[in-house]
Parts: sequence; C-alpha cells; structure tokens
Amino acid sequence: MPNLTELELENLRHLIGGHTTVANKLDQYAQQCTDPQLKQMLQQDAQAARNTKQQLMSFLG
Repeated sequence: MPNLTELELENLRHLIGGHTTVANKLDQYAQQCTDPQLKQMLQQDAQAARNTKQQLMSFLG
C-alpha cells in the first residue's frame, strides 16, 4: 500500500470521525425509538457506520 499524504490522512481522519458521530447518533435515536421496525433499522445503520469506520481505520495501517 502506498504511503498516504498529509491531506489524505487528514481526510481519512475526518471520515472516521464522521462515521463515529453518525453511529453514536443512530444508537441514541434507536434507544429513544418506540417503533420496533424503525429501531431495528437505526441499529443496523449504526452498525454499518461502525463497520465502515473499521474499514477506513485499516488504511491507517
């Protein structure tokens, strides 16, 4: 894997932080949700954001 430039690292960190924020917010929304289908959808989307965050973190080496 080629070395990342400073700009690429900065962008990657920004994306990782954004996915962390989204996952946390979706988890909070799911906790407050009373509709079981919507709650499940929010939980699945939060997990997808965490999975993407892990994939992005793998680029940091």
